[in-house]
Amino acid sequence: MFKSDRVAQILNLVTAGLLLVATAMVFFYAPTEVTMGAVQRVFYFHVAAAWVGLAAFMVTFVAGLVYLRTGKHLWDQIGHASVEIGLVFTVMGAASGSIWARPAWNTWWTWDPRLTTYTIMALIYVAYLMLRQGLDDPDRRARFAAIYGIVGFISVPITFFSIRIWRTIHPVVVGGSGDAAQGTFHMTSPMLQTMLFSVFTFSVVYVCLLVNRVRLEDLAERVEQLKVRMLSA
Repeated sequence: MFKSDRVAQILNLVTAGLLLVATAMVFFYAPTEVTMGAVQRVFYFHVAAAWVGLAAFMVTFVAGLVYLRTGKHLWDQIGHASVEIGLVFTVMGAASGSIWARPAWNTWWTWDPRLTTYTIMALIYVAYLMLRQGLDDPDRRARFAAIYGIVGFISVPITFFSIRIWRTIHPVVVGGSGDAAQGTFHMTSPMLQTMLFSVFTFSVVYVCLLVNRVRLEDLAERVEQLKVRMLSA
């Protein structure tokens, strides 16, 4: 799958189409929220980006387990690429959340439990990339990165359940709010449909980026191998 140009091209086109449809739904299908107004529309991108960030780190967790079991380098590439993409979506989630928080909470940022654990999680995966940069041996780097990706994943469920564990003003979108959560958010059917479609679309964007990033890394390694052969000839 990762080496097929045709599959990658089709996936790119499908992803672009889904993004256009999702954007149209956000601005033309979903109704304007009564209290917050038009700024609430960033919610659909915010939730989707945050979800994909968490899912990407879960993929790194699974890829680490599979790599340690099989030793196949492809799984190290997937884990590495997934962290890079996950951090991009995590930053997108934080930025879109700040845009939404300014009119809703009257501040760009507050050390709410969800935001605090979210930041710690992001820093943990920044350290993952730094760890990889500090190791030259490919096998040792892959092994250490796999172990780190498995251990670091504990930050993901803590971040997800933070609004259910601690008292927080962050709204609970998925599942019941529980006794601890102060924030609430009620959606109409068009709002819910738009949110779910946005989450699906961003998930496809993640897959598209992952496929292209792994293909790029594979091509870079092949170029390095050709250089070594030319120098040794």
